[in-house]
Amino acid sequence: MAPKKAKRRQQQGEGGSSNVFSMFEQSQIQEYKEAFTIIDQNRDGIISKDDLRDVLATMGQLNVKNEELEAMVKEASGPINFTVFLTMFGEKLKGADPEDVIVSAFKVLDPEGTGSIKKEFLEELLTTQCDRFTAEEMANLWAAFPPDVAGNVDYKNICYVITHGEDKEE
Repeated sequence: MAPKKAKRRQQQGEGGSSNVFSMFEQSQIQEYKEAFTIIDQNRDGIISKDDLRDVLATMGQLNVKNEELEAMVKEASGPINFTVFLTMFGEKLKGADPEDVIVSAFKVLDPEGTGSIKKEFLEELLTTQCDRFTAEEMANLWAAFPPDVAGNVDYKNICYVITHGEDKEE
């Protein structure tokens, strides 16, 4: 009887739902756990509005409106424990294309196959086509992925971060 229970638990995942832990590599789970611990300022195992307010304040965002904090907390279906936190990231990443598909899309813009494209060209595309980036979104992009001295942007690194959520170890 015990093997059947174990098999059923394995198929259902923890707590009878799909196993969110299987969506990530162990190193990613550890990084999310560290992030969760940083955000959970009062260390009660649940991320609350007060936790969000406190962690945002440590990052210099002091005038966050209550409505904004409530909207963040309401993205979850209930209290945000670590499993819910990990599930939220899994849901956000689930819609992303695989890394090779995104790299292939960038390669169309890189006929020489250098692995980079000009900042000005990428900025023009992102601010004038389809879902246009705002000036603030462009500033955030360049802060996260600064171009080299020649004005080239490493699109393979951008693709890696989109699909893995972290910078490549060089």
